[in-house]
Amino acid sequence: MSGQPAGVASSDGSRAVRAGEELDAAAVDAWLKPRLPHLRGTPVVSQYAGGASNWTYRLHYDNDDLILRRPPAGKKAKSAHDMDREFRIQQALKPVFPFVPAMYAHCEDEAVIGAEFYVMQRLDGLIPRKNLPRGVELSRDQVRSLCVNVLDTLIALHRVDHRAAGLEQLAAGAGYIQRQIDGWSRRYGDARTWNVPSGRAVVDWLRAHLPQDERICLTHNDFRFDNVVLDAQDPTRVIGVLDWELATLGDPLMDLGNTLAYWVEAGDDFIAQSTRRQPTHLPGMFSRREVMEYYSERTGLRPRSWAFYEVYGLFRLSAIAQQIYYRYHHGQTRNPAFKRFWLSVNYLHWRCRRAIARDRRGQGA
Repeated sequence: MSGQPAGVASSDGSRAVRAGEELDAAAVDAWLKPRLPHLRGTPVVSQYAGGASNWTYRLHYDNDDLILRRPPAGKKAKSAHDMDREFRIQQALKPVFPFVPAMYAHCEDEAVIGAEFYVMQRLDGLIPRKNLPRGVELSRDQVRSLCVNVLDTLIALHRVDHRAAGLEQLAAGAGYIQRQIDGWSRRYGDARTWNVPSGRAVVDWLRAHLPQDERICLTHNDFRFDNVVLDAQDPTRVIGVLDWELATLGDPLMDLGNTLAYWVEAGDDFIAQSTRRQPTHLPGMFSRREVMEYYSERTGLRPRSWAFYEVYGLFRLSAIAQQIYYRYHHGQTRNPAFKRFWLSVNYLHWRCRRAIARDRRGQGA
């Protein structure tokens, strides 16, 4: 059941459910109501536009609004799309990091809808995607405040005491940088198709430039503007952080490198602009260099070179894009948005090679 005609978006970006990704609303309703007996009516189901990784749906009841998350169809990396892990991380974080939605219920029984899933609170606010939500206009100073507030939210996460939150067993911690290079190299190779680079030169450079000063903290690993929720009354204020699938115990500078990989500036080339997913091009937004400088100033972390973190973020993003394209290439998803992801993979590798060359010339990021 859907409340919008195809192609029409709600104020928070949810749309009619994509063909092939329909949700059995009756089955979800029957499973959910014994666990949340306050729910009234039958849910109106819509879907959020991203859908590149886990599929995310809005369940609009007569008296409540909920979010359902489930894995995509098709082949998945062994450790990816772990609904139980994502649910438990947010459940543990909620008391110590107020930007996490409340977790309501987790379903391990794939027979209910054909996949594991969980249901959580829907945060009532605005999600900035490629552009700010319709009707939201911010001055240059307000955009700067938004930028600072988003970065301060990431910094606040990196300062969370993961032991006090009961998350010390979330991941191995020490040796994180090496594991990330090895892991993303393997995932990229496993998902490689004929029309993308081998990536060997980039991976060899990363392995030869591993930082020696690793730090371990809670990391989000997909921290972008379109994964934050803004206050509808004050769109410069962050009220929530979404999509914790990749959260772990890791290095904070690598987490920032992941964020920078998505950061398209106003002066970037037309290919970057065409793939922009967040409003980092607006007047008042920091440049990537300013993001690095601000983060260093607020945290005291000053790497000898940012190039490693920049290249890592770009290569990792290429591996994520390639895993998604692999599913499209082999007919495991029909989402037309993924058809040309192989071009983005080629472009990201070109960005990696350019950053490496710049570092060799001593020009920095």
